[in-house]
Amino acid sequence: MRWAFKRVAVGMAVCLLASACGGGEEPEPERVMAEQQCDDTLSPAGARALETVLDTKRFSHDPRGGLERAVTGLVEDYPDSWMRTPGHTLCRASPPTGRDEVEIEFHLLRRDGDLPGDEHAADLHPYDMGVEALSGPRVAQLYVRCVSPRFEGSDERPALVMAELDFRRSKLPDTLPIREANLTLLHSATLAVVRKLGCEGDAGLAETPVFKALSE
Repeated sequence: MRWAFKRVAVGMAVCLLASACGGGEEPEPERVMAEQQCDDTLSPAGARALETVLDTKRFSHDPRGGLERAVTGLVEDYPDSWMRTPGHTLCRASPPTGRDEVEIEFHLLRRDGDLPGDEHAADLHPYDMGVEALSGPRVAQLYVRCVSPRFEGSDERPALVMAELDFRRSKLPDTLPIREANLTLLHSATLAVVRKLGCEGDAGLAETPVFKALSE
């Protein structure tokens, strides 16, 4: 009996030392650079924008899978999207120390009447991008319409996708460079999502953001 227990203990020790028992899988390497955040969805400009708004070049580890989860959640929500759906988080990026954090998530809206239009916070500034776009020092929002085979019936009722960037804490000033950095970051992530969804014409988004502020 003592011998049997010894064999079990040795087997457990070997299993713990292995990267994955029976699977032989390597542990995921730490992903701490800006371009590795948000499931590799960030363009070079988006990665630089993330470094700018969080004032760091290294980040807490951001595991893979956020893009697939966000897209799958939107597709599952579409048949019942008769109101704004819960958010599906693509990523949360933060420096290795401190409490600053930026989150990017996606929703579906029910109708055009749910768009903010002129009813938005005073520190959000409208831009001519997508259906609507707003950006400020703590929040950015980008709205697009998507026609895709993954949204059954979207050729008649296009999916109205809302992308939102939100800071847990931010002391950033309300300046043009900060607003454009936030919108660059959000545009980059949104473009990756609409391409993963297969939206026709990239849901109207250009390859790179074009900043045209609208009069308020």
